[in-house]
Amino acid sequence: MNAAALNNNIRIFTGNANPDLAKKICDELSMPLGEALVTTFSDGEIRVEIGENVRGRDVFLIQPTCPPANHNLMELLIMIDAVKRASARRITAVIPYFGYARQDRKVAPRVPISAKLVADLISTAGAHRVLTMDLHVGQIQGFFDIPVDNLYGSPIMIPYIKENFEDDLAIVSPDAGGVARARAYAKRLAASLGLIDKRRDAPGKAKALNLIGEVLGKEVVIMDDIIDTGGTLSQAAGVIMSRGALSVNACCTHAVLSGPAVDRVTEAPLKSLVVTDTIPLSDRAKECPKIVQLSVANLFARAILSIHREDSISSLFEIHF
Repeated sequence: MNAAALNNNIRIFTGNANPDLAKKICDELSMPLGEALVTTFSDGEIRVEIGENVRGRDVFLIQPTCPPANHNLMELLIMIDAVKRASARRITAVIPYFGYARQDRKVAPRVPISAKLVADLISTAGAHRVLTMDLHVGQIQGFFDIPVDNLYGSPIMIPYIKENFEDDLAIVSPDAGGVARARAYAKRLAASLGLIDKRRDAPGKAKALNLIGEVLGKEVVIMDDIIDTGGTLSQAAGVIMSRGALSVNACCTHAVLSGPAVDRVTEAPLKSLVVTDTIPLSDRAKECPKIVQLSVANLFARAILSIHREDSISSLFEIHF
């Protein structure tokens, strides 16, 4: 499909959550970002006006539900409703970071499963499919009654690790929940595997207790999907260094970096923290010399093109060194 035909059949819009990533994706596709007014009325209600004809078009709405999560989620829902009522042929919600994903099960009596609620809201608003990356747990795909394509950050992260870190590597999961992810990276990189035994006393507060695995004399990479307040990461780095590691680095897909996270990363015995641009970095995070940001724009652009063409996206899971 040539560029002219592509521009005629696809429309890509974005809210205010991560416009820079949306522009990069459009640049990869050699097409303009669609015109849309997404702002607020004086009373704080969200105002959306789509400035282009979307009747019969394949529409992609790029909007991670990163902080402020509730506002960005409402922008996405209202944008979906706007293009649905404008007779879009198909609506794909492109959510590079799916917020509320950590509330995926009942961990105590009388608590919600918020990830399921958000999935229902997106479906009810009118989305026909969802394109996302590195869901906190893969089972969240089952919360949707519409197709979900869950991309992985590994095709971006693994080549970077291979190029920039030494061969004598150890991949460490910061908790038991991330062992499968860490094992997959360790297998691809022919590295040893480790695990931090962690106990969480309250949301956002964790105490790293012990390291399972051998890191003596190795360059260690802590592998996670989300870094929020940075408490687990900083404590894990301390435990690993105390066990004789040469250095500690960290890689995560979604850099939420809320509260004291940047200060903790700066003060922790970390050599580097490698993240992607699924979430925009704050000014303070951009100034942190330890933080390296990689772009997922090409991966999402290829996925959007494959979805539009009704092609398989299996090739997007392949990793090339």
